[in-house]
Amino acid sequence: MREESIGIVIGVSIGVVIGLVLAIFAFFCHRYHRKRSQIGNSSSRRAATIPIRAHGADSCTILSDSTLGPESPIKSGRYGLPFWLEGFKKSSNMVPASGLPEYAYKDLQKATHNFTTVIGQGAFGPVYKAQMSTGEIVAVKVLATNSKQGEKEFHTEVMLLGRLHHRNLVNLVGYCAEKGQHMLVYVYMSNGSLASHLYGSDVNEALCWDLRVNIALDVAKGLEYLHDGAVPPVIHRDIKSSNILLDQSMRARVADFGLSREEMVDKHAAIRGTFGYLDPEYISSGTFTKKSDVYSFGVLLFEIIAGRNPQQGLMEYVELASMNIEGKVGWEEIVDSHLQGNFHVKELNEVAAIAYKCINRAPNKRPSMRDIVQVLTRILKSRHHGNHHKDSLSATDEVFIDPDQLETMISVTDHRREESKDNPATEVYDE
Repeated sequence: MREESIGIVIGVSIGVVIGLVLAIFAFFCHRYHRKRSQIGNSSSRRAATIPIRAHGADSCTILSDSTLGPESPIKSGRYGLPFWLEGFKKSSNMVPASGLPEYAYKDLQKATHNFTTVIGQGAFGPVYKAQMSTGEIVAVKVLATNSKQGEKEFHTEVMLLGRLHHRNLVNLVGYCAEKGQHMLVYVYMSNGSLASHLYGSDVNEALCWDLRVNIALDVAKGLEYLHDGAVPPVIHRDIKSSNILLDQSMRARVADFGLSREEMVDKHAAIRGTFGYLDPEYISSGTFTKKSDVYSFGVLLFEIIAGRNPQQGLMEYVELASMNIEGKVGWEEIVDSHLQGNFHVKELNEVAAIAYKCINRAPNKRPSMRDIVQVLTRILKSRHHGNHHKDSLSATDEVFIDPDQLETMISVTDHRREESKDNPATEVYDE
């Protein structure tokens, strides 16, 4: 009888143990499935709000100051601000979305002597020169607190310049999003903007011709990287002389990426940019492509040649001159008087010829930035190899240029890429 009781106790004990094991197993299974469900929901929410990466900038000078037309409406929350604000409020010293360090407000306040070292002013806000505790000299661009557009450009610059790196693009070294302020921190460009040199009051310090061509090539290389080297390609949308910055060696870098966009399929683009540099096709159709940057670059080339601002009738000046020279030779009449006749006549006509092709009203007839880089590189190589001499302008100068030379170089590759690489690639600018 006693043995029977012991058997019952053992059986009950085993049953209890098995029951407990089953209960624990069921509990963990429930938690596992519940956690997976939460993760799935969270991932879906994040996927719906992840924005497209935009662009970056660096500026010690006038920033984007002109706008055409209204902005397009918000699209399905894909570019919504909650993601951005959440990202920039993280306490971590690195923002995963951009990979750029976040600076403390108090450190930038100290580095700029309480924001008193102003070196520029634009639509975005003031720009300050700053010396960090490490001794590094930087430029700090501060978003005006009442600028909603500037806030969007701030996010765009951080996200784009966090992934774009090229010797002819400005270096964004960090940002600050604290105390209701948004600031961008760049490597300091000691020689300011191209515009400041083209329109400076001291004629004796005017840019020489050789430097002008080198600067043009630097800018072309920066744009070539954006169009053909970046993945996905990036369209700058605001190429102008005040957005080209010069370092201590007078090497040029493209700045101010606040309006830049990754190349997209969406054709509903808000028309934005600076008057005088905007592609007429873009204005009429609302479609922005790489060739719109090419048009702006062509205007910039003529600006470099003539030393005249587009807002001061540069393009009318160019078109009037072209009526007599058919876009090939004879561009000497528009040369910047500050050069005092010291320039290569042949180089001038070659650079002007490529510039004139860039501003063709038909986008598919404009060269690509890769073609332009090849032409400008060839011009400089010819100079270094002594294939032509440096001449001052005179009435007796004779210039021998094969009128089809540039046309052939550009069309060799351009006709194969006309529409295949230049499908309408515009952006949606979210309010």
